[in-house]
Amino acid sequence: MSEFWLISAPGDKENLQALERMNTVTSKSHLSYNTKFTIPDFKVGTLDSLVGLSDELGKVDIFAESLIKRMAQSVVEVMEDAKGKVQENLLANGADLTSFVTHFEWDMAKYPAKQPLVSIADTLAKQLAQIETDLKSRMAAYNALKTNLENLEKKSTGNLFTRTLSDIVSKEDFVLDSEYLITLLVIVPKPSYVQWQKTYESLSDMVVPRSTKLIAEDNECGLFTVTLFRKVIDDFKTKAKENKFTVREFYYDEKEIKREREEMTRLLSDKKQQYQTSCVALKKGSSTFPDHQVKVTPLGNPDRPAAGQNDRERESEGEGEGPLLRWLKVNFSEAFIAWIHVKALRVFVESVLRYGLPVNFQAVLLQPHKKSSTKRLREVLNSVFRHLDEVAAASILDASVEIPGLQLSNQDYFPYVYFHIDLGLLD
Repeated sequence: MSEFWLISAPGDKENLQALERMNTVTSKSHLSYNTKFTIPDFKVGTLDSLVGLSDELGKVDIFAESLIKRMAQSVVEVMEDAKGKVQENLLANGADLTSFVTHFEWDMAKYPAKQPLVSIADTLAKQLAQIETDLKSRMAAYNALKTNLENLEKKSTGNLFTRTLSDIVSKEDFVLDSEYLITLLVIVPKPSYVQWQKTYESLSDMVVPRSTKLIAEDNECGLFTVTLFRKVIDDFKTKAKENKFTVREFYYDEKEIKREREEMTRLLSDKKQQYQTSCVALKKGSSTFPDHQVKVTPLGNPDRPAAGQNDRERESEGEGEGPLLRWLKVNFSEAFIAWIHVKALRVFVESVLRYGLPVNFQAVLLQPHKKSSTKRLREVLNSVFRHLDEVAAASILDASVEIPGLQLSNQDYFPYVYFHIDLGLLD
């Protein structure tokens, strides 16, 4: 599953034993995989500041989750021709998202723990806000490019009445540079081809005999040329309309046709380059990612390997990517890392507010094995930690006791600090 539960309980002997009981029960019942979630010792500050910070971090948490989901969807848009590879491009510090979360380590370089909590939260909020500003700007430019390209593509795929003719006609189809003669393009319904051939020469005076030629067709009509004297253009158009033939307004301009073709080629190239090109490589030694690998001390599986890559490995892998995809990957990682740091801050603040001073609690990350086990997992947690809130627990049925016909919901009951992390960013 791409779902995690981040909880904390007081760090005294009784609650550490409760954590071990929880780990034993969830492991034996295959309910979840559990790891310790290490959080630094922060400067607590005043109780009033923690209460205000709790509200602010809640807003930043929601904003960060929304941002990374939008960035994931942007990666899908840019990789429209390779959607099967999207997930492997959504990484955090070079590791897949699950590995990063289960091997989380606070980044002391970016967010020094000695700073006041308010300052750390402000740094995270400003970082996320800047990423969102840049995302809006870059995706607006990309979408404008896509819109321009789509408009040109529509012109080249519509019917003969609306589509561009630059890719249909050629110089040889027209009488050019004549003071007296001009070639017109006429759209004729397919059932009227015979009528056109019989009547076009007599629709007006001064129509050049045998000057018509079919140069293109769609499902309903054909595009014919006809050459006549310039001074009878208006008369010819009127008579053609009376016979349900449509003169298409088009005058052959070699420079304009070349410009239109080059514009289509340029837009196609620009759009493709946003996804994959060899230009705009990240500079070596970039400070975007810190050069470190994450570590973890798991509760349930001490031999589980850590995951991580350094900057040089990530840069060499990304040298063939376009600037927009490159930016999205780098800043998705940054935003995701910031989001998990926000979660860690929230656990710390809420644990201090709930369990009091001195600071002493243990945070644990649980990954439910499957969706169907979440209800049972919730019951186990509430049973193990019900002593943390006896008043609330008194109204909730103990998970170990079954009374036929009695069903109580404990979906919203948390005697412990609890936060949810959903990595289903593309759902």
